Amino acid sequence: MKKEVITSNKAPAAIGPYSQAVKYGNLVLTSGVIPVDPKTGDIPETIEAQTELALNSLKGLVEDAGSSMANVIKTTVFIKNMDDFAKINEIYTKYFPQPCPSRSCVEVAKLPKGVMIEIEAICYIA
Repeated sequence: MKKEVITSNKAPAAIGPYSQAVKYGNLVLTSGVIPVDPKTGDIPETIEAQTELALNSLKGLVEDAGSSMANVIKTTVFIKNMDDFAKINEIYTKYFPQPCPSRSCVEVAKLPKGVMIEIEAICYIA
């Protein structure tokens, strides 16, 4: 097996020396997806809108890799304010069918481009 770089125009382009996602065998590991509109470069103002955009972009990336949100087995969510946890969960549950993937959620001091949330995922291709 060899690793394969995955790119998608449904997620923000990489802003550094990394791939949007890497496929190895039937596993796909995404880089962190931030809420930047892939077409306009705009960043929404609210945590709800940022969460929705980040998850839509993650969904597009996962699907372009040949998988689906139902096949996500692990996510890591980085947020600037743990007080937004409930608002994020409300939106997050719309994207992941039961059984939900395992998840870590970590409050961080700063994220790229000043966003409030970043989400990465590991999924498999069935």
